[in-house]
Amino acid sequence: MPSAETTSANPQQPERDPEPEQEQVRPTREDEVAAVGAEFLGGPIGRRALLGASWWTPARVIALVMLGMFALGMIQKFPCYDGAWFYGTSSQYTHACYSDIPHLYQGRGFADGLVPYFDKLSGDMDYLEYPVLTGVFMEVAAWLTPGSGSIQHQEQVYWMVNAGILMICAAVIAVCVTRTHRRRPWDALLVALAPAFALTATINWDLFAVALTAAAMLMWARGRAFAFGILLGLATAAKLYPVLLLGPLFVLCWRAGRWREFGRAALGAAVSWLAVNLPVMMLAPEGWSKFYTFSQERGVDFGSFWLIISQHRDTPLDTNVVNTLATTLMVLACLGVAALTLTAPRRPRFSQLAFLVVAAFILTNKVYSPQYVLWLIPLAALARPKWRDFLIWQACEVAYFLGIWLYLAYTTSGDKHQGLPEDGYQLVVAAHLLGTLYICAVIVRDIWLPERDVVRRSGEDDPTGGVLDGAKDVFVLGQAARPRRHRHAARSAEGSAAVDWGRSPGSSL
Repeated sequence: MPSAETTSANPQQPERDPEPEQEQVRPTREDEVAAVGAEFLGGPIGRRALLGASWWTPARVIALVMLGMFALGMIQKFPCYDGAWFYGTSSQYTHACYSDIPHLYQGRGFADGLVPYFDKLSGDMDYLEYPVLTGVFMEVAAWLTPGSGSIQHQEQVYWMVNAGILMICAAVIAVCVTRTHRRRPWDALLVALAPAFALTATINWDLFAVALTAAAMLMWARGRAFAFGILLGLATAAKLYPVLLLGPLFVLCWRAGRWREFGRAALGAAVSWLAVNLPVMMLAPEGWSKFYTFSQERGVDFGSFWLIISQHRDTPLDTNVVNTLATTLMVLACLGVAALTLTAPRRPRFSQLAFLVVAAFILTNKVYSPQYVLWLIPLAALARPKWRDFLIWQACEVAYFLGIWLYLAYTTSGDKHQGLPEDGYQLVVAAHLLGTLYICAVIVRDIWLPERDVVRRSGEDDPTGGVLDGAKDVFVLGQAARPRRHRHAARSAEGSAAVDWGRSPGSSL
């Protein structure tokens, strides 16, 4: 079989037709669940839409679907908007419409005009316990909330203002995921139609960091390493988890020898994170550090396997011990991801490793809040765009979403005990943990058996990997370092060229 270099150097060889490479993948052709679901929406998409001849481009369609689902999620919160947030503690749980946003408007001093990180709060929480950029988001929403009327009215408006801005974040996520993989834009429907996304979008402010992370992933896919780093640093200034993406990116760049691009990404992340945090760090160090001290001092909380262990003990788990054990498990998981990256028969795709490392962080954490699923949904759509697996996972998350509110209703309803008892709650916790582990398992299988990866079946390497797409390996270990019996090739429609994805001459060990 001729190499890619020999083929391209042959003057008699006809040029490759780029059109088949740019043709969009139709989920209804390769995914049986998508094909069945399309029948409820008017049937499979036509060729005119695929060729972009219509105004209804994938980005516009998916953004509108996302906005529609987001609006349904807002409607689901209306029982609380009409009074359950204010007139009783259990009704907001029995209606499954709880949100942190209205409660923290007064509880974190926004109703009193206090400045986050600089002004002390009354009560147990002395400073705002959120990262700086999320604090800025909350403060801007407070500026847009009129200070007149009853506190109930102000909290309602504050939630509505935040929901409006978060809706913009949701649209940004939809568009970014749609454009990250040029040939598979319709995979972003997984994000737009995810039921857990609509249900949890307005519980907290996580969508802001998710939108910045999705934009960063798009920049990396376009080969803009520094812009990726800038956006990732901003996302980390809003929520801690995005910085974890630098770990798998480091190992991937190590395997491919792309140190310059990783350096630009890391530099951009450091610059933007410092630009946001350094002023507050210097002017209000005690308030700035509250997020980090609170994360360390916080005990075992809802949704984690640590809570199941704690509820089966006579005495609560010591927080310091849990911190040490959780950190150890996370480090071991990261080492496992690194080993998988360097030993896999073919270099994993960036989105696959990004999902694994974020999932590892959530699974080992002291708390697994229902809105944390938002961190994973865009990564899952890029890493494993398979409707069956995605819906299995989403079913587990919806079950947990309902279970946690019913459990809180049970604990706050007094002698009535209306809701889900402790044993039932532990079952739904186990279900959503197992659902996340299931997606992790199929992604690991795709990495170890690249022929099972639905993205690579068409011969692509890492279309969302930017400079890593098609790059040769320079450092591999174990199985990847051994001569391979079968070579993975990417062919054009005429079969005029082939690219060898096996071990390069520079590989060692």
